[in-house]
Amino acid sequence: MSQARCHLRAALFLAAVSPRGATTGVTAWRGLSAWPAPQEPGMEYQDAVRTLNTLQTNAGYLEQVKRQRGDPQTQLEAMKLYLARSGLQVEDLDQLNIIHVTGTKGKGSTCAFTERILRSYGLKTGFFSSPHLVQVRERIRINGQPVSPELFTKHFWRLYHRLEETKDSSSCVSMPAYFRFLTLMAFHIFLQEKVDLAVVEVGIGGAYDCTNIIRKPVVCGVSSLGIDHTSLLGDTVEEIAWQKGGIFKVPGRTAPLSRRCPSPWQCPLYLCPPLEALEEGGPPLTLGLEGEHQRSNAALALQLARCWLQQKGHQGLGELKVSRPSVLRQMPLAPVFQPTSHMRHGLRDTEWLGRTQVLQRGPLTWYLDGAHTRQQRAGLRFLEQRWVGPEVRILLFNATGDRDPAALLKLLQPCQFDYAVFCPNLTDVSSAGSADQQNFMVTLDQVLLRCLAHQQHWSRLAEEQASPDPWSPASPEPGEPTSLLLASRPPCTHSTSSLVFSCISHALQWISQGRDPVFQPPSPPQGLLAHPVAGSGAGVLREAAAIHVLVTGSLHLVGGVLKLLEPALSQ
Repeated sequence: MSQARCHLRAALFLAAVSPRGATTGVTAWRGLSAWPAPQEPGMEYQDAVRTLNTLQTNAGYLEQVKRQRGDPQTQLEAMKLYLARSGLQVEDLDQLNIIHVTGTKGKGSTCAFTERILRSYGLKTGFFSSPHLVQVRERIRINGQPVSPELFTKHFWRLYHRLEETKDSSSCVSMPAYFRFLTLMAFHIFLQEKVDLAVVEVGIGGAYDCTNIIRKPVVCGVSSLGIDHTSLLGDTVEEIAWQKGGIFKVPGRTAPLSRRCPSPWQCPLYLCPPLEALEEGGPPLTLGLEGEHQRSNAALALQLARCWLQQKGHQGLGELKVSRPSVLRQMPLAPVFQPTSHMRHGLRDTEWLGRTQVLQRGPLTWYLDGAHTRQQRAGLRFLEQRWVGPEVRILLFNATGDRDPAALLKLLQPCQFDYAVFCPNLTDVSSAGSADQQNFMVTLDQVLLRCLAHQQHWSRLAEEQASPDPWSPASPEPGEPTSLLLASRPPCTHSTSSLVFSCISHALQWISQGRDPVFQPPSPPQGLLAHPVAGSGAGVLREAAAIHVLVTGSLHLVGGVLKLLEPALSQ
C-alpha cells in the first residue's frame, strides 16, 4: 500500500490545497456560456425535466464505469469531449475557482456549510450537488438558492440542442448520461452567472467521477471514508480511499495519476482538527444542521473556506491558535484558528433539507434522516428522544443500489418501532406525478420486490432478537456462583408489525390517518386497509396521543416524503 493511500485510510478528514496560489480575476468568457441562452419556444420546465429523464436510460453508463474501473482516463476523456461539444474547454473551468469535495458520507453537508460560510463574506457562490430531494434544479444553486425553473429550462434546451447538433453518428453514445449532462449544465450556468466560486460535490467516488474533469481546484476536501458503492469503487477502504483521493491534482495534470505512481499527490495534505479545537477560548459554535456528526462536517467546511479565502488573498481569516501536533506523524494538522464572525454566521445559517430534519405537525413528528450508510448511524437522534405518555413509533424505510439493507435495519432495531413500513421511492403510483422524481432505471415490479425483501430482512431480525439463543450464558442469581450451564436470554418483549405500500403517498396516508394538518390527500384508495395489520393499525394511529415517524435509508425516499409534507418545495 502506498504511503499516500495509508494517509487517506487513516485520516477521517482531509483538505488538499492547490499549490498554484492566488489566481487572477475572471477573464473573458468564451464558448457557449458567453452567449445568452434563449427560452425554447413552447417548452416548460417539466418538459425539460422529462427530456432530461430520457438520459437515464443512457446510464448503462454505470455498467460501463464498472468495466473500465482500471482506466479512469477513458471516463475523463469522454467527459472532455462532451465539454468541447458543449462549447467549453477544460481551461474555461479554471475561472470558476472551484472547491471540490468528496467522501463516503457527509460530503453534501460539508459543501452546504462551506458554501454558506463563503456567501456570508459577500461572495457570489455556485453550488453543484446530488441527488435532489424534490426538484432536479436543486442540484444547481446560485447564492444558495436552486436556479429558477426559467433559468434551468433555457440552459437545458441550449445545451441539449448543442449536443444534438454536434453528435457523431458513428459514436455509440451520442448524448451524456443524466449526471454528466447536469454536470455540464452546472458549469455553463456558473460561467454565465459569473460566480466568484463554485462548490462542487463529487457524485460517486472521485477518480472516476465526471466532475473530476476539473483540472485546477483551489482547494479539495475529503469527508469521512467508509464502505459504499463497492461495485464501482472497490471492496476495501484502501481502494475507496484511492478513489476519493483522485480529485487531488498534480500541477499541470488534468487526470488523476496511476496507482503505480510512487507519489500520487504533490499538493499539500492536512488533517482536519476537530471542531472542539476551534471552539477553545471562544463561545461554542452554533450549527444550522442538527446532529453530532455534523460537527465533523462543519470542521472540514471551516478549513475549506479558510483555505479558499487564503488562496484568494482575503484578509481577516481568523486568529491562529497554537497548533497541536497531529496524531498521524506523516501528515500535518491544518491550522487551528479562531472562527470569524462571518464563519460563525455561515455555520449557524446553513440549511440542508432532509438531513436530520424534524417536522412537528399536530400529533405527528416526522424525523427525516438522509443517512444511508452503516457508519452514519441512521435513527440515532430518534433513538435519543425521551417521550412521555403513550406514543406510536413508526419506521418508514427504503434502500437502493448495492447497499446492505439488513445491516442498516439492524442498526434501527433498538428504536423499538411499533410498525415498520416499507415503500419504493415513488411519490405516487400514477404516471402523472412530477417528472423531477421519475426513475426509468427500474420497474415498479423491481422496486416492490426490493421492498418485500426489506420486510423479510426486518422480520428475520425480529425473529433472531426474540428467539432463544442456546449459546447465551444464563445470568446467575445474586450471590450464586456463575453457572457453567447454558441458557437462553430473555426474549424481546417488543414486537413490530410490518407493512409494504406501493408508493410514498399511500404509506403517508396510512401513517397520518388524516391527522397531519398539511398533508390532506383525497380519500384513501380502496384496499388501503384490506390487510389485517393495516386495518388494526389504523385504529391505533387514530387514537394515539403522539406518532413519531423516522424516515430513513434513502435520500430519494426522504425527498418524496418532503414533496408531500412540504408542498411549497414543489412550487
